[in-house]
Amino acid sequence: MHMKIALLVTAAPHQENAWQALQFCRAALAGGHEVPRVFFYGDGAVHGNALLLPPQDEAHVTRDWQRLAGEHGIELVVCIAAALKRGVMDADTAQREEKSVANLAPGFVISGLGQLAEVMIEADRLVSFPG
Repeated sequence: MHMKIALLVTAAPHQENAWQALQFCRAALAGGHEVPRVFFYGDGAVHGNALLLPPQDEAHVTRDWQRLAGEHGIELVVCIAAALKRGVMDADTAQREEKSVANLAPGFVISGLGQLAEVMIEADRLVSFPG
């Protein structure tokens, strides 16, 4: 049975649940399910930071999300309030706030909680990966 599954990731990129979210997404896609959107909230917003550079012996979860999203057309949405609180911003916000750099990773978009509510209505399941 084909299902539309949305993911909510509140785990920071260095936490085990962040890796499990990525693995779950891969397994769901391999099983013929659709994952239209992954919503990053709380510490999960750090996934959208283009400046993350994990040690060589650790997974680069942000880069892995970018690749997976590019291959399968998955929206990677970072909560705007959570992102700004953690210093993650797109070019428009950086310019408006007179910051010297934007650091939102390519493939990620910043939006509000409405995007989470929308995908919760549209999806058959919401699977959460807490921090």
